[in-house]
Amino acid sequence: MSDMITADLVDLDLSADTKEAAARALAERMAALGRVTDLEGFLADVAAREAQLPTGLDGGIGIPHCRSEHVTEPTLAFGRSAAGVDFGAADGPADLIFLIAAPAGADDAHLTILSSLARQLMNAEFTAALRSAGDAAGAAALIRGEEPAPGDTSEGTTEDTADTGAVSAAASAETAPGSTGQDSAGPERPFRIVAVTSCPTGIAHTYMAAESLENAGREAGVEVVVETQGSAGFTRLDPAVIAAADGVILAHDVAVRDKDRFAGKPTVDTGVKAAINRPGELIGEVRDKAARGEITSASPGATPAAGATPVERGGESGEGYGSKLRKWLMSGVSYMVPFVAAGGLLIALGFAIGGYEINKAPSVTDHFAWTQADSWAALLFQIGGVAFAFLVPVLAGYIAYGMADRPGLVPGFVGGSIALTIDAGFLGGLAAGLISGAVVLAIQRVPIPKALRGIMPVVVIPLVSAAVVGFLMFVVIGKPIASAQEGMTDWLNGLSGANAVLLGALLGLMMCFDLGGPVNKVAYTFATAGIAVASPSDSAMKIMAAVMAAGMVPPLAMALATTVRGRLFNAAERENGKAAWVLGASFISEGAIPFAAADPLRVIPSSMVGGALTGALSMAFGATLRAPHGGVFVVPLIGNPLLYLVAIAAGVCVTTALVIVLKGLRKPVTGTAAQGPGGGADPSAPTTPGAQQPVAA
Repeated sequence: MSDMITADLVDLDLSADTKEAAARALAERMAALGRVTDLEGFLADVAAREAQLPTGLDGGIGIPHCRSEHVTEPTLAFGRSAAGVDFGAADGPADLIFLIAAPAGADDAHLTILSSLARQLMNAEFTAALRSAGDAAGAAALIRGEEPAPGDTSEGTTEDTADTGAVSAAASAETAPGSTGQDSAGPERPFRIVAVTSCPTGIAHTYMAAESLENAGREAGVEVVVETQGSAGFTRLDPAVIAAADGVILAHDVAVRDKDRFAGKPTVDTGVKAAINRPGELIGEVRDKAARGEITSASPGATPAAGATPVERGGESGEGYGSKLRKWLMSGVSYMVPFVAAGGLLIALGFAIGGYEINKAPSVTDHFAWTQADSWAALLFQIGGVAFAFLVPVLAGYIAYGMADRPGLVPGFVGGSIALTIDAGFLGGLAAGLISGAVVLAIQRVPIPKALRGIMPVVVIPLVSAAVVGFLMFVVIGKPIASAQEGMTDWLNGLSGANAVLLGALLGLMMCFDLGGPVNKVAYTFATAGIAVASPSDSAMKIMAAVMAAGMVPPLAMALATTVRGRLFNAAERENGKAAWVLGASFISEGAIPFAAADPLRVIPSSMVGGALTGALSMAFGATLRAPHGGVFVVPLIGNPLLYLVAIAAGVCVTTALVIVLKGLRKPVTGTAAQGPGGGADPSAPTTPGAQQPVAA
């Protein structure tokens, strides 16, 4: 770590009073050494990571961190604040602040060093030594491991940690399945827990959670072996260690890889920060579950509500059926969208190169001329058509996956394919996915003899579920759904005049209501469903155009507002405004989320008004679009492109004006009204005690 932090990257008298100001002060030190090439771009990346999950930890620690293309080499900056800075920790402000910067393509060795620091922060003597450090050089040396903290016997590298884990793993493996768990001449073996930790960036929280669990385990006399699924990769726990474990703790904010390994054991599934802040409680909880005999749903006798499905991993234990249904549907949509984008853009490019008659071209396997543009156009069109053919099966398959995990994939894909065969379309895919998940969950509730458990996931469940779903789709519900799909298609094709304009306004409202959330996705899926055919109708292409235009309005409007009235926004929002230009132009509605999160009552209604206007104008102008994504970069593929851009510009201007007016009527908030030279927030400006900082992304 010798080149990662130097005395120049240490500020023992950090005077910042907000997390944005603290990050800027430390980032400026990195930029001065040439380790950050674009200060504003890097700070925007830091803010985006902060928006995913607050980086404050109990014990007075803040660890803002990110991977960024604006970082030239892995760098660590440290600041010590006498007043403390609020990073969202439950116990109050942080006085020890570490800004961790990793290049977008950082190699595993550097990420391993950063993860080692994260583990060190769980050492109370290490943090105490930092609080008492008298000079920057001494603090930097302490962080580098050149001056070990009192009582710290580690070398500060994860190699030692890995060795320790290996020894612990070996110890666990000694009592593999079938052992009594008790030495014939010694005392009863300790309670054993295996754990997995992971966070969005995989740099800090992942390893701090692991260290916290291991420390709490030692204090409680419990043997804890942790698999850290971080950016530096991960080494899977030995199957023998898992088999010998008495319980499982999954502390994660991203999906746990290969979670099925832990099926059939008492499991606590929680967020990564819970493992950092209250590891002892988690250990106690898993021990209580083991005492009660509670195990995960993949084991016979357990219920699906035990939390084993992909959707329930990130859900709350008390969620209602409506919330789960929404998540099941969004699971399918999220996996379908890449197929929509790839297939739709390929088809649109085929039309752009070969004209609208390209859909009548012969198969490229029969005729392909390397030097003819029409052949390449036909190739693109036909590849896109193949990608589109996966839309309904993928939608159905991953709705079932969200409900029942991997066993739901086979009946889901089969049901989705049947929906295509009988022309039931997307409505058939939705029904097939939900039915498939329900059938698999019902099968898993049936008590199974021990001798048959091995063939259940590979033979019995796929066979029975596919047969049941196929019967229902072909014979019972498939035809009624196909009729409903045909009726909806006819209704869309018949839209004209005022009805079309009203539909455009409604879709615009939906696109801007939650900026990439469920309502936004419903409108987007409705639009893509219409063009997910080889020859979409004119009405379907108008709907797609209206939806994309409205979705571009919020981020572009926020970008324009921060440009023309920067004094109404704080420094982080102005930085986010720069990125919002590109996000909006690319049809990424989520670019406006930081602004909506910070000021929802002004930003969201303003965005909805502008989005509704844009959607209505796009429909009125008769703009059409064959591509499901791309923003301004697919303007050449849009029918009536000039009027289409006018519709977007009108909505952006209206939203911008409303946001500026509404924000201008409010009283200045902390860190936004007072500005120093160059438009930045003046750190000397008075602040309101306890004022909440807006969320930045």
